[in-house]
Amino acid sequence: MDALRIISEDHNNLWRLATTVDQLAGEMETQAKAGAPAGQAIDTAFFSSVLDYIEQFVERSHHPKEDDYLFRLLRLRNPYAAPTLAALQADHRGGLARLGTLRQRLSEATQGQLPVADLANQLRAYTAAMKTHILTEEKEVMPLARKALRKEDWLEINRAFNDNHDPLFGDTAQAEFRELYHRIVSLAPESVGLGGHSVGSLPAKAVAVEAEVLLRVQGMESCYGRIKALKGITLEVRRGETVALVGANGAGKTTFLRTLSGVQPMSAGSIHFDGDDISKLRSDKRMRRGICQSPEGRQVFGPLSIEDNLRLGAYTQPRHHVEGDLEKIFTMFPILREKRALPAGTLSGGQQQMLAIGRALMGRPSLLLLDEPSMGLAPLLVQEVFEVIKTLKSQGMTILLVEQNALAALDIADRAYVLETGNVTLTGTGQELISNEQVRAAYLGM
Repeated sequence: MDALRIISEDHNNLWRLATTVDQLAGEMETQAKAGAPAGQAIDTAFFSSVLDYIEQFVERSHHPKEDDYLFRLLRLRNPYAAPTLAALQADHRGGLARLGTLRQRLSEATQGQLPVADLANQLRAYTAAMKTHILTEEKEVMPLARKALRKEDWLEINRAFNDNHDPLFGDTAQAEFRELYHRIVSLAPESVGLGGHSVGSLPAKAVAVEAEVLLRVQGMESCYGRIKALKGITLEVRRGETVALVGANGAGKTTFLRTLSGVQPMSAGSIHFDGDDISKLRSDKRMRRGICQSPEGRQVFGPLSIEDNLRLGAYTQPRHHVEGDLEKIFTMFPILREKRALPAGTLSGGQQQMLAIGRALMGRPSLLLLDEPSMGLAPLLVQEVFEVIKTLKSQGMTILLVEQNALAALDIADRAYVLETGNVTLTGTGQELISNEQVRAAYLGM
């Protein structure tokens, strides 16, 4: 039922947006009550970017796809669903008009023609209706679809939702939607986003995955004193793959990455990278070979400037590469350009995470290690981190991802490994593990 998974992912994104708009509507009201002028209290660029995303993604893509396939076939198979579907489709038909009205109210409030409190109330009413719509689909329509639709129905629906060349839902459209979302996160205030004044881009160029094994780990063991944290880990990562490592706290995920990068000693086993045994190489030598890590907890150099943090990530690279690579990072994360001279310790958590990823990318990694990149971030930024990873993946980068958000990690991964108390207990494709009942119960809360 790939289509239902895709729809649910879309719902999760929209719920994050709705929650964010609610929070910022409250902040906007507070500023207005404190005497801030309307133009200062209302973040017009941010709210406009949200409405652009909803118009392009939801009203012109998501809703038509539901109407044309899922709702049409469900109405055929279950006549009792007709009233619910009719109400949802009436919502769909009125979506663009409601957005137009909201844009007009935003303009009026910005110009002082509408009280800020009235705009805040209208934004909250809009997001409340959006959440009600999502809940109706999740709790009523999708369970009905699982029961009523036939195998041939799912084949038709999934084929439509997975059509990479579809002008509304294919790869090109998805890249455009990622850009729209990236715009929202870049412009969102620091309390929920990156707090920038300009918008970056996430250039994506599809690259075929190669079958060659880039990393092979066999029988890796590592200890903290007498405690054996890793008990014979064996795994491999192929060139161009995104491989996820999931498991509970204390399972050994971070220890594995630290041992792989050479920060943590390995007591047994072997590591082969790009055809060579690097088991005895120092951590700096491994980094020079192309193993670059964005560590858990960001670990930026707080007193140093943002630009100096990025340049430190490139200390193994030829000087003539550095300026061009800096420009690429600043293009992705313009907030880092805006604050490039400031100490990294003054950045918000989300900004520091982007800096940590950017610093790792400055090393031109052959293998990028990401350790808990979404930890402690606002919901809007959690999704942005995964959009960035998707972009890097689409560019052919090889990624080893450790992440507490198991569902998001497995969804993005080509393959994955499950760790429990220092052992690999399960392996498979990301989708196979999402469907595994043991994994769903233990890590996905399903």
